[in-house]
Amino acid sequence: MENTRTEQVKATGRRRTRKKIRKSRRFPVIGDLQMTRGKTDTLLVLFLAMLVIFGIIMVFSSSYYYSISKYGTPYHFLIRQVIWAVGGFVCFVMTSCFDYHKYYKLAPWAAILGFILLVLLFTPLGIEINNAKRWLGAGPITIMPGELAKIFAILFTAWFLSGDSERIRRPLTGILPVIALGGGYAILIFKQPNLSTAITVVLIVGFMMIVAGLQKRWILTFLGLGAAAVFGFVTFARDTYQYERIATFLDPFANMQGEGYQIVQSLLAIGSGGLTGVGLGKSVQKSLYLPEPQNDFILAIIGEELGMIGILGLLLLYCLFLWRGIHIALHCRDQFGVLLASGIVLMVLIQVVLNVAVVTNSMPATGINLPFISYGGNGMIIFMLCTGVLVNISRQNSDSGPEVEGESEE
Repeated sequence: MENTRTEQVKATGRRRTRKKIRKSRRFPVIGDLQMTRGKTDTLLVLFLAMLVIFGIIMVFSSSYYYSISKYGTPYHFLIRQVIWAVGGFVCFVMTSCFDYHKYYKLAPWAAILGFILLVLLFTPLGIEINNAKRWLGAGPITIMPGELAKIFAILFTAWFLSGDSERIRRPLTGILPVIALGGGYAILIFKQPNLSTAITVVLIVGFMMIVAGLQKRWILTFLGLGAAAVFGFVTFARDTYQYERIATFLDPFANMQGEGYQIVQSLLAIGSGGLTGVGLGKSVQKSLYLPEPQNDFILAIIGEELGMIGILGLLLLYCLFLWRGIHIALHCRDQFGVLLASGIVLMVLIQVVLNVAVVTNSMPATGINLPFISYGGNGMIIFMLCTGVLVNISRQNSDSGPEVEGESEE
């Protein structure tokens, strides 16, 4: 009797499996987007929601007067940020349900697409704003190939270095292709010009190589080359726009009405906030003193209105978000997932560190947004999309999740 019941259960399971296979063959996207069994990292989702909601509040607060001045309404940036947050949430849900193993085959094509999009910026299709060509598109719908290049670099590096665990130890066939991709992206992005995104791409690729097992001698070599490049730039590029940024960084108050204006207003905002801030919505610097305060320098308004306590609270929230990302990477059972999760965590970490450094004049000013907080659709959607990938990795590698490709079933 017991054997008969067991056979019935097995037969029912086989019928359900065949039914799922027929559905996925008929609608392949449904097969890819089906909900993955396993535990969702609820803490990561919670921290994401807190960051996005806090960002919407601060975008509204920081852009209030600028929005009235430019558009005649205080709600222009708020409405658009909410729309982009909703769009980002849709992308988050889709990528959290999409099997991250599928990206493995897409990675080399994504890398090629990245080069194509970056080259198109230097054609009539490129949109120039404030003497920089960083956008492609028409009308209100635009994309920033430099932002997409960060994702494509993560995908390619994870794909290339996970294909062979010994590849990272081979200079010509392992290290050089990754450097070529990262360097190629960085050069094209630098020519827009967009120094901050170029630096971000290089740092992401470099640290992912370290995660993959890059040998110490190569790490020291690259550090030496980087230091030599900085020294050479400072010595021989004195007539460039980037050198003026470095000079402003060393003494922003020397040219308070010129190149140093924005950073001086940022420092005044943070200094005025003190420990507890002047109160939410009561910033003075956002009253047309700090240019476009809802963008890259939104942290200065946070410091003025919420004080050092507000900044430290936000940084703590970032640390908690990154902690969950690192946890997901450490508990992934395949190398591709480890490197993919690590790349996403590194992207968020690097941008937070660079943004804080710029706003506090700890490094030369360069435009880089604060993840989930700064105003902007490209950044919001990309970061939420990548967080969805982290959630999918956590689901597929949780104790109750399905087995990873390549593992044998018993």
